[in-house]
Amino acid sequence: MQLLPHQQLGQLRPCTARPPPAVQRIPRHLISSHSVCQGRVGFAVPSTCSRQGKGSDRWACTPQPRRAQLSIIPRSAANDGAEPIPKGSVSAILLAGGVGKRMGASIPKQYLPLHGRALATYSLQTFANMPEVGEVVIVCEPSWKDIFEKAISDGAVPKSMPVKWALPGAERQDSVCNGLQEVTGELVAIHDTARPLITPKDASRCFQDGWQCGAAVLGVMVKPTIKEVDSDGMVIKTLERSKLWEVQTPQVIRTALLKEGFEAVRSKNLAVTDDVSIVEALGKPVKITQGSYTNIKITTPDDLPMAAAFLEEQQKEAAQAN
Repeated sequence: MQLLPHQQLGQLRPCTARPPPAVQRIPRHLISSHSVCQGRVGFAVPSTCSRQGKGSDRWACTPQPRRAQLSIIPRSAANDGAEPIPKGSVSAILLAGGVGKRMGASIPKQYLPLHGRALATYSLQTFANMPEVGEVVIVCEPSWKDIFEKAISDGAVPKSMPVKWALPGAERQDSVCNGLQEVTGELVAIHDTARPLITPKDASRCFQDGWQCGAAVLGVMVKPTIKEVDSDGMVIKTLERSKLWEVQTPQVIRTALLKEGFEAVRSKNLAVTDDVSIVEALGKPVKITQGSYTNIKITTPDDLPMAAAFLEEQQKEAAQAN
């Protein structure tokens, strides 16, 4: 919802109607042409009214300063008319085939426990319960399939949600390509299961940007100063931080566009490190969607305590909201 400042409606306006109740409907001609509502009729505003003279049928209405001061209009009434994403049009590809060498653990990082659950099951539950998602494709080694099957049987995934499986490849792009063969949705959302803290709110905004632009990736602006150096470790220049973004997942791409991109990657023998780079190779635009700094990727042992703290905060906020 978007709030419209009451002050824009004027401090003292005449009206010809009878005394209104505590909430008054404001006629179109009394609303400022510069307000967000653009002349929409019927916004409720608390007011007090008095006759303009003895026996007069005209009333002067003054806003009540101690009552609600804002009129509320739906955000959709003031947006740019973005086309909504049809329900179930997103195919979520969850990548869970990495080995996580930097973690130094005896099992792949995406299966390490976080508050008693495997990391990978958090994003499975998040995407499977979003209305935009129509199917989930899990890319994993068959030996780890039981981790997801248990989460599904425990209720993490709605019974109506189709879950498909694909084998991981030698490189990330190979794993994505294998998962892509299983999708039927118009939009593909590719997510690293080592990012357990993705929120439905951030994912949904990335879906919308991908739907409108063809390709979008969740990201955050970098905080440190970044310097470009040569092979000898000498500084070449300091990069302009305001133009630098750290990309996350999901990375959301129109299915047809991603398939076209993979054809170009194969024909040119290109190596890409993330999914939207495939779209960039076609010379097509990619939108950055503002994400959250809590959407971290579990890469080293130091990341686990941080993820646990973020998760506790998310759970606390969710409990307060309910």
